[in-house]
Amino acid sequence: MPKERYLILNDGSVYQGYGFGYESEAIGEVVFNTSMTGYQEMLTDPSYRGQILVSTYPMIGNYGIDSNFSESNKVQVKSYVVRDLCDYPFHFSNNKDLNEFLTENKIPGIHSVDTRSLTRKIRKFGSKMAIMTDNPDLNVALEKINKFGSYEESNYVDQVSVKKIENYVSKNSNLNIALIDFGVKKNIIRLLNSRGCNVEVYPWNFDFANLDLEKFDGIVMSPGPGDPKTLLNDIKGIKKCIESVPSLGICLGHQIIAHIYGGETFKLLFGHRGGNQPVKEINSGRVYPTSQNHGYAVSDKKFPSELEITHININDNTVSGLKHKEKPIISIQYHSEACPGPIDSEYIFDNFLELIKGKN
Repeated sequence: MPKERYLILNDGSVYQGYGFGYESEAIGEVVFNTSMTGYQEMLTDPSYRGQILVSTYPMIGNYGIDSNFSESNKVQVKSYVVRDLCDYPFHFSNNKDLNEFLTENKIPGIHSVDTRSLTRKIRKFGSKMAIMTDNPDLNVALEKINKFGSYEESNYVDQVSVKKIENYVSKNSNLNIALIDFGVKKNIIRLLNSRGCNVEVYPWNFDFANLDLEKFDGIVMSPGPGDPKTLLNDIKGIKKCIESVPSLGICLGHQIIAHIYGGETFKLLFGHRGGNQPVKEINSGRVYPTSQNHGYAVSDKKFPSELEITHININDNTVSGLKHKEKPIISIQYHSEACPGPIDSEYIFDNFLELIKGKN
């Protein structure tokens, strides 16, 4: 018989299920994703660092794991919560099951949980800190959660960003891009390489005031985990860079651009995490289905006069894109690289390259 495991929230709620993956405790912020597929890409997305991920789709693991589909070099979530775990996956490229994948990455999981009830709670009361444990003692669990602290207190970007400069060369290169790594997904680099861009990846806390800008045709600021406000004291010099060459910000990069120009961000009640978030492009009126994974958003209150809102999320009218009124700087709050999700928004990379060509 599988071993009982518990997900205990900081409000005292207890969700009982059965353990899979690695045998250990994990504390993190509980969030949910509504995508029907792409669990491997979600698990390896650096933007989930420090979080306990809940999949709302009821059956998980049915197509197994293929190492080619990981978006980073390891599982990034603290732990994983599912309703029904498929023990016998079937897919032509499957080379291991989900249980094996989590075990080798030392990540605990729990299945047979009422994920519908858990998701409804998060939607109503917001994302919560929780512990995944084999010990059902509520008092012990709450003490450990309180001692751990809040999600906002940790700098998870520092945990996922590269520690030294890395280079990814395109076979048919004609452009050079500097990518600031706040938690980049592999597909961003793939899509830039496929468009003829050599990509040089920099640690998030590099001294950008001394970046040799003459080497680069453009700058990309990547997605990443956590509250952008925790980074602001350590990213001086970025404004000079993005004002010198055409620049694109994605998710966390988008939020940081807003902060650079005096904007504000706020924490969403339960975040946007899924593969079918509708985003409207204001100028054209066109609506795109987008992949999103973020818990913070740019505020439209006291919005910087230098910037212009270009996209909004139709579900809640939050800011989903912006641009500088005079300089070639654009940003989006959704994942143009998807994985998982629709590829409709890859056009942002083409728009970015058009900015570069216009500058040249």
